[in-house]
Amino acid sequence: MTNRTFIILISVLGAIFIAALGTGAWIVTQSQQGASEGSSLVGGPFSLTEHTGRSVTEADFDGAHKIVYFGYTYCPDICPTGLTVITEALDRLGEDAKRVKPLFITVDPARDTVEVMADYHQHFHENFSNLTGTPQQIADVARAYRVFYQKAEDTGDDTYLMDHSAVTYLMAPGGGFLAHFGPEATPEQLAQAIRDVL
Repeated sequence: MTNRTFIILISVLGAIFIAALGTGAWIVTQSQQGASEGSSLVGGPFSLTEHTGRSVTEADFDGAHKIVYFGYTYCPDICPTGLTVITEALDRLGEDAKRVKPLFITVDPARDTVEVMADYHQHFHENFSNLTGTPQQIADVARAYRVFYQKAEDTGDDTYLMDHSAVTYLMAPGGGFLAHFGPEATPEQLAQAIRDVL
């Protein structure tokens, strides 16, 4: 099984898990669930460090719709593809992109330092906040978003890969879950989903 196939399988299983939590439609709003914003089973508080070096929490991004993507900078294909899809979706939104905050959260804090995340920032949409933290902080935010990750193989050096969920989350301004997308989502699909909730 190739690394890409494994990641897609993990993402599908993650989507099924989210569905089991009652949030599994392609696009599910809080109002459709009959739940108030903030009662979502996906998402929650976090404390991380932005690629600029400043400490941030979820409250720093309140007021904007958020696209949240977990990955790591050494990822060979899945993460760059996912971040490119988000970038192209935001480009399609034009001025409305200013109302959306994309967050890239590493699952590899050992290598993804603030400096590495800052360098990686130049490759994707300028609105991204690339976030890292301590291993415990990353574990906490991954748990809040129901994200799976683990080192694929301990090579004993810095060449290892990370297995992780490849799910893109669309979150409401107050932090409530709105939708999730698998790795096969297109920029057009993501852009339309964002337009529908803005």
